[in-house]
Amino acid sequence: MRAVLRWSVLLLSVAGIAVQSINLSAQTVSDPTRQRAFELFKQDKHLEALPLFEELALKSPDDRDVLLGLGVCLVSEAATLDDQDAASKERVRARQVLLKAKKLGSTAPLLQTLLEMLPEDGVVKYESTPADQAMRAAEAAFARHDFDEAIKNYTKVLEYNPKNYSAVLFIGDTYFAEKNWAKAGEWYQKAIDLDPNKETAHRYYADMLLKNGEIEKSRTGFIQAVVAEPYSPITWRALQSWATTNKLQLKRVHVDTPNNVRQTGEKNITITVDPKASDETSTLWLSYGLSKAKWHGGEFKKHFPAEKQYRHSLAKEAEALTTAATVWTEVDESNK
Repeated sequence: MRAVLRWSVLLLSVAGIAVQSINLSAQTVSDPTRQRAFELFKQDKHLEALPLFEELALKSPDDRDVLLGLGVCLVSEAATLDDQDAASKERVRARQVLLKAKKLGSTAPLLQTLLEMLPEDGVVKYESTPADQAMRAAEAAFARHDFDEAIKNYTKVLEYNPKNYSAVLFIGDTYFAEKNWAKAGEWYQKAIDLDPNKETAHRYYADMLLKNGEIEKSRTGFIQAVVAEPYSPITWRALQSWATTNKLQLKRVHVDTPNNVRQTGEKNITITVDPKASDETSTLWLSYGLSKAKWHGGEFKKHFPAEKQYRHSLAKEAEALTTAATVWTEVDESNK
C-alpha cells in the first residue's frame, strides 16, 4: 500500500483515474433513483450515493455499472468506520461486488485498480502513534467531505513528521476536492519535491491539469509518473487514459542507440559513438551519451540518495533521450 491509511480512499474521488467508463444509459433518464445515484457518484458524494446504489443493486443485480458504483461507495464508507472488524467486512463485500462487476464485463480502470489494492480478507493494519491517529481522523473527515477537518488533521500529522509524503499529498488532494486549484497544485508540487520517485503526486497533479484543460503539462506529468514507477500498472493506465481522453493512441517506439557509455575507473567515463553515424546524428548521440555520463558522475546519487550502488534507471534514460531530442530539434527545426 502506498500509504498507511489512505489506500482505501485515495483512488476514489480525486486520484486521477477517470470514472467516465461508467455507462449513463437510457435507463438513467427513466429511473430517477439511478439518475440521482450517478449524479452523486460523479460529484464524489459516495456516502450519499451508497443507499441509492444498494436499492438499485437489489432491483438490478446484474447491472455492472450499478455494481461498480456500489463497490466504490462501500470502500469509501469503510474508511469512515471506527470499528475495524466492520470496516474489514465492508471491504470484503466491496471486493465481491467489484469482482461481480468485472465478471459481467466492466473494464473500468477504477475497478481494476481497486481490485489490485483491496486485500481479500479486507484487513488493514493501523499503527497507534499520534501521527497515525491524526492521519486516520483526517481520512475519515475526507470521506465525509469535511475538508476543513481533514486539512486540520493532515497538518497535525506534519507537526509530528514534516516529511510525511502522504500528509503533504493529501492536503493537496483535499484542496483539489474543494476545487482550490492553486493550493492543490502548490501542495502536489511539495509532495513531488519531497520524493520525486513516488508516482502519486505526479499523477494527481497531472490529473488536475488535465481537468483544467492544460493538455501538454498534464501529459508531462503522466509521463513523469511512469518514469517514477515504470512497473506500476496504475501509471500506465493513467497515461493511457490521458491518450484516450485526447483521442490519441500510445505507440511504443524502439530507439536504437548507436553508442556506449561505460565507467572505466572511479572518475573515468568513456563515451563511444558508432563511427558510421553521420555528423548530424553523431552530435545527437554524443549529447545523449554526455547526459548519461552525468548520471555515472553523481546525478544518480542526487535522484536516489538512499541507494548505495549505481544502477540503470528509467529517469536517466528519459533525461538522456529528452536531451538528444532537444539537440536534434536545434540542429534542424524540421526535425521537430
